[in-house]
Amino acid sequence: MSLKLTVNGRAVTLDADPNEPLLWALREDLQLTGTKFGCGMALCGACTVHLDGQPIRSCQTPVSAAAGKKVTTIEGIGASRTGKAVQAAWVKIDVPQCGYCQSGQIMSACALLAGKKNPSDADIDNAMSGNICRCGTYNQIRAAIHAAAGSLAKGA
Repeated sequence: MSLKLTVNGRAVTLDADPNEPLLWALREDLQLTGTKFGCGMALCGACTVHLDGQPIRSCQTPVSAAAGKKVTTIEGIGASRTGKAVQAAWVKIDVPQCGYCQSGQIMSACALLAGKKNPSDADIDNAMSGNICRCGTYNQIRAAIHAAAGSLAKGA
């Protein structure tokens, strides 16, 4: 089946099984390998992308659900002001250890900051609760989100 969608601002047409997980269409068909396969059950958050601005788990979302919509992956999030601020904060705070979960973490953080400009620790914990970091960098993640919020508030 031919499916049209927009990925990172670019119109694409995929010839895919409509039930194929969006994750595999992104990784295999479009070679956007920054989005990771973690658990395959939408529990860990490694596969988080944005669908029309909302964070979703691409491992359990059929590619047909993205037809006619805008998908943003870790490769495209830096094009937005929020994405740039979050990525810069991640580097400044030195968040990653192994780094495997970080694309999903960044995608969830960007969605949080798009809707809440000055999140509390509780807001961050709630928004990030579906993203697991086996290395335990949760304190650094929270600090980076606060840093990004501060940067965005200052207009940087």
